[in-house]
Amino acid sequence: LPARSTQHSREHHFFLMLIKFLFQVKQATNQIVMNCADIDIITASYAPEGDEEVHATGFNYQNEDEKVTLSFPSTLQKGTGTLKIDFVGELNDKMKGFYRSKYTTPTGDTRYAAVTQFEATDARRAFPCWDEPAIKATFDISLVVPKDRVALSNMNVLDRKPYPDDENLVEVKFARTPIMSTYLVAFVVGEYDFVEARSLDGVLVRVYTPVGKAEQGKFALEVAAKTLPFYKDYFNVPYPLPKIDLIAIADFAAGAMENWGLVTYRETALLIDPKNSCSSSRQWVALVVGHELAHQWFGNLVTMEWWTHLWLNEGFASWIEYLCVDHCFPEYDIWTQFVSADYTRAQELDALDNSHPIEVSVGHPSEVDEIFDAISYSKGASVIRMLHDYIGDEDFRKGMNLYLTKFQQKNAATEDLWESLEKASGKPIAAVMNTWTKQMGFPLIYVEAEQQEDDRVLKLVQKKFCASGPYTGEDFPMWMVPISICTSDDPTCAKMQVLMDKPELTLVLKDIKPDQWVKLNLGTVGFYRTQYSPDMLESLIPAIKDLSLPPVDRLGLQNDLFSLARAGIISTVEVLKVMEAFVNEPNYTVWSDLSCNLGILSTLLSHTDFYEEIQVFVRDVFSPIGERLGWDPKPGEGHLDALLRGLVLGKLGKAGHKATLEEARRRFKDHVEGKHVLSADLRSPVYVTILKHGDSTTLDTMLKLHKQADMQEEKNRIERVLGAISQPELIQKVLTFALSEEVRPQDTVSVIGGVAGGSKQGRKAAWKFVRDNWEELYNRYQGGFLISRLIKLTVDGFANDKMAAEVKAFFESHPAPSAERTVQQCCENILLNAAWLKRDAENIHQYFLQRKAPPAMV
Repeated sequence: LPARSTQHSREHHFFLMLIKFLFQVKQATNQIVMNCADIDIITASYAPEGDEEVHATGFNYQNEDEKVTLSFPSTLQKGTGTLKIDFVGELNDKMKGFYRSKYTTPTGDTRYAAVTQFEATDARRAFPCWDEPAIKATFDISLVVPKDRVALSNMNVLDRKPYPDDENLVEVKFARTPIMSTYLVAFVVGEYDFVEARSLDGVLVRVYTPVGKAEQGKFALEVAAKTLPFYKDYFNVPYPLPKIDLIAIADFAAGAMENWGLVTYRETALLIDPKNSCSSSRQWVALVVGHELAHQWFGNLVTMEWWTHLWLNEGFASWIEYLCVDHCFPEYDIWTQFVSADYTRAQELDALDNSHPIEVSVGHPSEVDEIFDAISYSKGASVIRMLHDYIGDEDFRKGMNLYLTKFQQKNAATEDLWESLEKASGKPIAAVMNTWTKQMGFPLIYVEAEQQEDDRVLKLVQKKFCASGPYTGEDFPMWMVPISICTSDDPTCAKMQVLMDKPELTLVLKDIKPDQWVKLNLGTVGFYRTQYSPDMLESLIPAIKDLSLPPVDRLGLQNDLFSLARAGIISTVEVLKVMEAFVNEPNYTVWSDLSCNLGILSTLLSHTDFYEEIQVFVRDVFSPIGERLGWDPKPGEGHLDALLRGLVLGKLGKAGHKATLEEARRRFKDHVEGKHVLSADLRSPVYVTILKHGDSTTLDTMLKLHKQADMQEEKNRIERVLGAISQPELIQKVLTFALSEEVRPQDTVSVIGGVAGGSKQGRKAAWKFVRDNWEELYNRYQGGFLISRLIKLTVDGFANDKMAAEVKAFFESHPAPSAERTVQQCCENILLNAAWLKRDAENIHQYFLQRKAPPAMV
């Protein structure tokens, strides 16, 4: 692989490769059609087994379809043979295919590593191939690399020997892979250190880090070494390769990629420094490691038939990563966090008219990028969690084992998984699940209750839940909904479980006293929203205040109400009243969800002239818990206390809470002067507070800290909060910084997103900046999913019809095919925000005013 490379980074860098395919000609032909993109073929020849080779005389590239047709002068007869292709490819800067990743050595030199990212359809940029998940093969890989570089691939090294033509190179030969899909092939050449361990079942696990940072790989190594045996036991199928490497890549578009045996990660998804990493980073690394390792079975050993079933890979891995982290770190209370991080996010997106079903038919490869979204991942994970709960763990595991053993080294579709789970559980899995994966959206279940002597009679009605208000469609979509019901008698245990398979259902709960409350969706597991009759809701509020309702149910109740208010089904004021009932709330995740919703409301009200009133409300809601927590960890505190402290102080600081602001400034000064370094968990809240209320000196200091930071996590932490600054000329400075050499290409998106989310001025400036620099941004991400993320972060906070039209018009004249659906969703969100503002702003304002008014004298 000696790259014919030049020094200057803007010029092209090439790699030379020779590939041989052993395959079977099923019917005589004089043409071979393969996938190929950005590749120049030098020669190609075909040699039938035991016969002369025939040279191809023509290469016809169909660039639009990313294909090449090789033409031969004579007919290739039926039988096996070898196709040999010599070609030159481009080592690109686009974070896809075989690409260059730029890094700085400990001595400050700029160097490049060569790395791969092939999912979904970019293996064809590294070598001509049949680049579809169902066309599996074994791969024998050898790399010719500079002798002072580390060379890695999916399998273990068999041999490393000097390269005959050049003493500075070595040839590294890897063992043959199992039969696998092209999108999971990987190779990396660069400078790395590593730490290693053996898992209980004898697999060699290594974590590769930048040179000098091996220490930072230890946390991920521990998680990986614990996780492999957990999955082996859970699936009852051993890990199929002799080794697994986890490697941190400097320039990386996604969070991580599950290449079989060589998993690639962003640095922030893998590296943990005991001194400089905050608690949320540790948790993030644990989840991502759990996610990618699950794919080694679910995805790599058994692969989806076609991209339509991508959700199965991603939804499943996004669910089981939580199961695995819960096993490794029970103190994280990670399942409650799932509801806030995945379940509610998926419901937010899926309530839109421009959502899509979990199962989307994918035609052209460019459509694949569109479905790497919260529906595939988060709704996928949520319906699998609901299914797991409906089946029960034991039968679920049995079904998983059936599925993995039946389809190992093969491909499978969604139906195949349902069949295995049905066999194991005897329940109508396919019938139930088709209602969740083949139609978009989810139900709102309206419930009212009546006491009849000692029994409570419940009447349930299901209708599609829409972000725009009550559903008025012609057709009546229907779901098969597993429903569990609990009462104040025992809030943690289901008094009744039933499958609602029709539009209306009447249930009788026996022996319930009139003063007992009843709640649906125990554990917030069912993927639906609940709307209670006013008196049922009234009886649940005290259970929030006295915490007798479990945390995940308090969270679910508040989130359902908030989304009903957003949809105009109830008044926002009702929700604000319920939010005030959380004064005794101790749980981090409940606060996190509450905080998110107040953030959405705050963004909405930034379009009014009483924005300051909601800041007062935020200060009132958060100051009691802020006072209880204080600034410094108390003895015996754990992971969740650290997360909660960071959340609350950041919220109070941003909202201008005087004491918090003063303390943040004092601690920041000590931090900068080196008197007392801020603990990693306090950095984000302090940074955001001093920037929000800071000036150009503050910004310069932050940029200096960014430059000095050795760790990508610290750089990202700063990049994400810079947008909090509020003066127009400083906002421009931050936006310019976003596109500078100082920021890694994949992180530009979060800097611009931070500006858009930071203030009203920031939102306008960020949108203008994206329009002005569209060519450069679009070229940089080449239609990958980062472009969708950029668009969503930039425009989602607008709230008037004119802006929706402007966004729509801009993308009509600047098409971004992989982000089409995102653009439609954003426009819909802007119109929904506008309607919400019109409908509720005055009521909200009145509520804030009367909260401050002195009580009337009697």
